[in-house]
Amino acid sequence: MSHLNLQPSSTLKAARYRSGRRWLCASVFIAALVATPVLALLWQALQGSSGLWPHLFAYVLPQAFLQTGMLLVGVGVLVTLLGTSTAWLVTAYDFPGRRLLEWALLLPLAVPTYIIAYAYLDLLHPIGWVQGAIRAVLGYASPRDFRLPDIRSMAGCILLLGFVLYPYVYLTTRAMFLTQSANLVEVSRTLGSGKGRVFWRVALPLARPAIAVGVSLALMEALNDIGASEFLGVKTLTVSIYTTWVTRSDLPGAAQIALVMLSLVIALVTIERWARRRQRYWSSAQKARSFTPHRLGTASGLAAFALGFLPVFIGFIVPASYLAIEAWKRFRFTGLSSRLLSETLNTVILSAMATLAILLFGLVTAYAARSLPGHITAALQRISTVGYAMPGTVLAIGILVPVAALDRMIDKTALEWLGTSTGLLLIGSGTALGYAYVARFLAIAVGSIEAGFSRIPRSFDHAARSLGENVTGTFRLIHLPLSKPSLVAAGLLVFVDCMKELPATLLLRPLNFETLATHLYGEAARGTYEEASIAALAIVLVGILPVIILARIGRWKS
Repeated sequence: MSHLNLQPSSTLKAARYRSGRRWLCASVFIAALVATPVLALLWQALQGSSGLWPHLFAYVLPQAFLQTGMLLVGVGVLVTLLGTSTAWLVTAYDFPGRRLLEWALLLPLAVPTYIIAYAYLDLLHPIGWVQGAIRAVLGYASPRDFRLPDIRSMAGCILLLGFVLYPYVYLTTRAMFLTQSANLVEVSRTLGSGKGRVFWRVALPLARPAIAVGVSLALMEALNDIGASEFLGVKTLTVSIYTTWVTRSDLPGAAQIALVMLSLVIALVTIERWARRRQRYWSSAQKARSFTPHRLGTASGLAAFALGFLPVFIGFIVPASYLAIEAWKRFRFTGLSSRLLSETLNTVILSAMATLAILLFGLVTAYAARSLPGHITAALQRISTVGYAMPGTVLAIGILVPVAALDRMIDKTALEWLGTSTGLLLIGSGTALGYAYVARFLAIAVGSIEAGFSRIPRSFDHAARSLGENVTGTFRLIHLPLSKPSLVAAGLLVFVDCMKELPATLLLRPLNFETLATHLYGEAARGTYEEASIAALAIVLVGILPVIILARIGRWKS
């Protein structure tokens, strides 16, 4: 009788163990998939190309390091100033249009960096209508008499990237300002501190961890950029990797530069975490309340709105309006070309397939960490998300090596067994590009899904297990239905990021395969801006979707 009572229990435990082991094995596979490009990059960089290092150190890396360092410092300072000041403006003060600015300040996130460079290059051209109008007002006849400083410069690149990437700092810093206790601010005011002193002595120190996170995200995006930097004449490490691989056909040299760049990324992440290692701020969720914004007068309120609207105007309104006008002119002249329609179809199909794979892998990784908590699953989750910190050019080189080797193996096997050649099956079919999207954007899905799982009480898991459900059954009946909103949000964010991704797409796309991003890059590189306006506008319109989600999340939090 005792044996009969114990047998079902042991059988149930064995079934649960087998179910959990399957999730763990799947998580190991996904982590290995993401880690493979890093290992392949190391292997490729060491493949008989040691003689390239003197050339790289003498002619390539010094200039690339200098320009990359100048770009990162400039963009870091600018996004910190813009993001922090606008976050404090809409949080601490009440003025006409504040509610509009709260979400409008996120709109530059909808404009990829290469699109804003593309737009402003045409807008601010010496013979363009902007400089022409300025010369007409000032009474000058030609560009020889008067012209604005060339936008193709380090300063121009810093300004344009700063006005596109500051929302990363704005988003994280405003969230921190919203959760700060009003008691701290009100106590400092009763002790005689003015509004400026409250900001510098109380609010800003408390927000330093959030600012550091936002700045690190912005710098990662700046480091990943290839289109804007190349268009504006700034030779960064990313541009050097691209030209070394594509123009000079030197894959080992590109891998070595990519390895240096990956080291720089790791250093950035390490410095960011070290800088806020002791910054831990805690407050009671029950006692804390957001402080009431200070109401500004009419004149000062209008001035505050104008200051807050300036980044939106430069980072979104101007380029989006330009694209809309140029796209309409092009549409009236030639309509929608079949080439553009096919490129849109390529972009949508590729992005949709990659998004489905990313969501599936994200679910497996996040749920394995949830259902089997421990050091192993936590480490696997961290490895699975490392691709987001890798610039697209670095990831592309790391993926090309193992995928090309697998292509050669498949081709050799097909020749031996079937007598036919498969060629570059994986690279030519776009599988390598989809792999790059999965490795790069898996972190977005894992983070969003993990946040959705965190809202599900652990008691639900225990109840399902006590009723006899194994790990997979608990996922199917409990976690999957309750996490649908986070899945939808993650899917939308990943889809848009896949559509906008340029560096990895440029390097891994099959022959004669164009997306909206690569079409825009090609036309802008040739200087035929009007040809790319419709593609650029389509990317911007799709990019607005995650901004809407972020704005709604911010409204719920406030």
